[in-house]
Amino acid sequence: MLEIKDLTKHYGATKALCGFNYTFRDGIYALLGPNGSGKTTLMNLITDSIKRTSGSVLFNSAEITRSGASYREKIGYAPQFSGIYPNFTCEEYLAYIAVLKKVERGFAAGQIKELLSVFELYDVRGSKAKTLSGGMKQRLLLAQAFLGDPEIIVLDEPTAGLDPRQRIAVKNFVSQYASGKTVIYATHVVSDVENIARECIMLKNGRIAASGGTAEVAGIAGGKVWTCVFSEEPENGLPEDCAVVSRRGTGEGTEYRIVADEKPFPDCTAASPSLEDVYLYIFGREKAQNGDPA
Repeated sequence: MLEIKDLTKHYGATKALCGFNYTFRDGIYALLGPNGSGKTTLMNLITDSIKRTSGSVLFNSAEITRSGASYREKIGYAPQFSGIYPNFTCEEYLAYIAVLKKVERGFAAGQIKELLSVFELYDVRGSKAKTLSGGMKQRLLLAQAFLGDPEIIVLDEPTAGLDPRQRIAVKNFVSQYASGKTVIYATHVVSDVENIARECIMLKNGRIAASGGTAEVAGIAGGKVWTCVFSEEPENGLPEDCAVVSRRGTGEGTEYRIVADEKPFPDCTAASPSLEDVYLYIFGREKAQNGDPA
């Protein structure tokens, strides 16, 4: 069990994470939020990669800063951006990471072969990293996170750069692996986690904006999701507080799926909310942010 208590991180005057409290047990936890919300800061603190300003992180009731290397050996981390030694082949890179993780050689050999197959890299196992496509490098980063059968897996945008089929394969593997493990899955692709996450945490400006079971969180947007069909665009546009989830053409015109506190047009029909609707309800009406200092 991973317990986080009043975890805070400041970068100078920037408050990236503010008094974060949560208890992670077995299963997949979706970590959602826009750029700058604090997701990457939280993951770096959980993996003990950066120093916190205050607060505590406990794994099985022990403070991770006191556990040191013994704690880090229990973690698998796939960052969104990470350098891979360009002259290492896929096999060499995974073998190198296995040594750093102190994975027993015989176990590592079998697991490397398995992970190369799972992440569709077996046919290029002898290829150097510098020759790989962006998607292949992403899958290689994912593969190394699972070496040594870690108890905690932290994934930062794991399906970035992958095609839909590969995204589904990764999602299915993570879902299967999560049995008896703790998986923290940060993503902007809500559909990647909506059907597999045990709980969802939405971060906004370094604080929890919503959390709980996925159905519970989706319920936040109950009575706030609408579908409207327009034969032509509304003369005065949509109300400012509306967030458009989707548009699709129909035989009658264009169907809008809209998130808004009040029924935006008389002919709108109420719709059942999804996790994506909640994301748009909480974050969609903000101005777009550039960069992710957190």
